[in-house]
Amino acid sequence: MIEFYDMNGLMDESMAEFAASTAEQAVKLLRLPVTTDICLNIVTEEEIRELNAEQREIDKVTDVLSFPMLFFERPMAAEAFAEADMGSINPESGNIFLGDIILCFARAKEQAQEYGHSLEREVAFLIVHSLLHLLGYDHMTQEEETEMFAKQEEILQEMNINR
Repeated sequence: MIEFYDMNGLMDESMAEFAASTAEQAVKLLRLPVTTDICLNIVTEEEIRELNAEQREIDKVTDVLSFPMLFFERPMAAEAFAEADMGSINPESGNIFLGDIILCFARAKEQAQEYGHSLEREVAFLIVHSLLHLLGYDHMTQEEETEMFAKQEEILQEMNINR
């Protein structure tokens, strides 16, 4: 289940539906071993800058932040799901809560123009990228980056979202 929040009304209805359905579709394509919940938050530049400063000690605007609830030794490792404690179970749904995706819509718009592709492609890319972080993927080393970027490209292609 995707919980979608755009408290500032930054996205129009069709873009909000696109973002939520993109997250749902990406989760399905990952074929996770359990039913999961994700919270997708659309925020302003100031809100994401504040979060980035508080959580990462980087006082600047960024495009997307991920706040995972599970710890993965390896990306999507089954034991992380099996070891989920009550703190990572959504009491309303009973599903495992993977975490929060915080997306700065203004930054997504800027990057879509900068990279010369559609806003939908940029939003989808950021959601998939952040979702993979929730599942233990990272890009701190060349090997990790290669694995993560290949996985995100595979998912985007399966959703027919191309550059």
